[in-house]
Amino acid sequence: MRRFAAALVVATAAATAFTAPALATPAPEPPGKTLGASPPMAWNSWNKFGCDINEQLIRETADAMVGSGLRDAGYQYLNLDDCWAESDRDAAGKLVPSAKHFPSGIKALADYVHGKGLKLGIYTSAGTRTCADTMPGALDHEKDDAQSFADWGVDYLKYDNCNNQGRPATERYKAMGDALKATGRPIVYALCEWGENKPWEWGRDVGAQLWRTTGDISDNWASMTGILDKQVGLEAYSGPSAWNDPDMLEVGNGGMTTDEYRAHFALWALMNAPLIAGNDVRSMDDATKKILLNKDLIAVDQDWGGKQGHKVRDDGDTEVWAKPMSDGSAAMVLFNRGSAAATMTSSAAEAGLGQSPDYRLRDLFSGAESETTGTIRAAVPPHGAAVYRVWPQRFPLAAPHGTLSLRAPEFADKTRPFTTTLTLANDGRTPLLAGSVRLAVPEGWAADASTEAFVPVVAPGKSWQRSWTLRPKAPAGEKIALSAKTRYATVWGDRELTATTTSTVATAPSPGITALSKAAWVSAENGYGPVERGTSNGEDKAGDGHRMVIGGTAYDDGLGVHAPSRVRFYLGGKCTSFSSAAGVDMEKAKGSVAFGVLGDGKRLAGTGVLRAGQPAQALEADLAGVQVLELAVTDGGDGVDSDHADWANARITC
Repeated sequence: MRRFAAALVVATAAATAFTAPALATPAPEPPGKTLGASPPMAWNSWNKFGCDINEQLIRETADAMVGSGLRDAGYQYLNLDDCWAESDRDAAGKLVPSAKHFPSGIKALADYVHGKGLKLGIYTSAGTRTCADTMPGALDHEKDDAQSFADWGVDYLKYDNCNNQGRPATERYKAMGDALKATGRPIVYALCEWGENKPWEWGRDVGAQLWRTTGDISDNWASMTGILDKQVGLEAYSGPSAWNDPDMLEVGNGGMTTDEYRAHFALWALMNAPLIAGNDVRSMDDATKKILLNKDLIAVDQDWGGKQGHKVRDDGDTEVWAKPMSDGSAAMVLFNRGSAAATMTSSAAEAGLGQSPDYRLRDLFSGAESETTGTIRAAVPPHGAAVYRVWPQRFPLAAPHGTLSLRAPEFADKTRPFTTTLTLANDGRTPLLAGSVRLAVPEGWAADASTEAFVPVVAPGKSWQRSWTLRPKAPAGEKIALSAKTRYATVWGDRELTATTTSTVATAPSPGITALSKAAWVSAENGYGPVERGTSNGEDKAGDGHRMVIGGTAYDDGLGVHAPSRVRFYLGGKCTSFSSAAGVDMEKAKGSVAFGVLGDGKRLAGTGVLRAGQPAQALEADLAGVQVLELAVTDGGDGVDSDHADWANARITC
């Protein structure tokens, strides 16, 4: 108790010597408002509803955007996607709204949407037909269609790229840009050219305010991260009225976890991406609302004077992204794309901030504020992110930045003990005092020592650590969930932190030769559709694949995937070799991919870029001592469209 009292006196004296910090200098007002001056915020019908749209749905969505707070948070546009028009033009060559689905017409719908304080967006393609082939495209009808949109009161146009007859992209997109401008109505022009001809280099010149940089997003982790990877290096092309568009948000559509959706939204905000929700806003759960209505992250996205965020460090499964803000602060995302929890550390310097004795740190998920001397640390969940905004500020009046992290092996054998380690770190200028720590041991396991501890003090720049060995008693279930909690005092009051992690219960394969189509994997990520066992990928729903055919040769066994893909198997160090015939499946006429075989993160074998029509390439790898086998397929460099890949006859010997 003497040590605690002495430390408290010192800390209190230090705190009373601090002076109240000046508030951060407000950002100057943006220049005169122009079309697309900030990244558009919207809702679009495609990701959730596809072609199943009608005017009742759109009106109900407009009502929900108001009632849920989306409109007031900045989501301004309500955008129709494909399938809103009749299949043919009228006798005068004009587009006709679907009599069945939009009987009142687009003008009446626009009036309703405008009456809710929102704006209406619409869709067509720079080709002869739209992508769903349900209605005419606008190729060679640009003037008529642009004028129809203006007459109806449309405020936003998504212009797709299907059925383009092979005509030059710049020619087709300039024709619509000129036609929209000629109407005299301000209509945001969004190019959906899929990044095929580098629209970031010419999109502004054809009159667009934003341009898609990749193919379509799908509601899964592999698709989202694959699109994210394609944004690296494009930040120089982003700015007011000229935005890179990595495609719409999938938040709330059910294909990813809450942590994955939080990371998705945070990274899109950091990149100044258009924030275009694509869920059913009429029935959002609380977790989805909390993500889409996060005012701190929306402020990062809409900051007109900053620059697009960019990757500043890549350590494999963990990445650091940063974005300079117009008020002199910086936003940071600590991104964990791995399958295990990770304690990540960055710094104010890495965020691009100058030297300062202290920094004010705001957690943009929780809103909690703390102070740090420059270290920015977080316990980041698997497939998750921690997001901060950092201000240089002398002696912020806030508790020191503390981090509680819990480390355990990603995989645990239910017949063997394992070790977990708890760490409490202090990155602030004043101490953490009189801490109590408690580890919660999952049912079926027993710790080798008391799971409660007292932490008298964690000095600035220091950490406290304790490890336990957990032994199996009667384990049950596929996951081992661990959690810990600490409560400690600071001169700004008590603080409480929690930490969680999980280990997957894994069993090594049986001795002998095992076909991986029959083996249990511990995780699988796939660009489109699920990983298929024994057939090609198919791209959509489970079971829609076909017999594998690579370069004209058929195979009756293997794994069918779609880039980007990662399939992982637990081996437990008990296997000796892997073999497969790898190649691009011929169920699509094009596609290019590269295959990689990894053991515990280290590349063991792989291919160069393989294309549709080429024969399969034999792959073999030595698996001696390997705990986790990973089969990875990446894009060959021309986008992931049609990247159907087969691990034909994939086998392991154990």
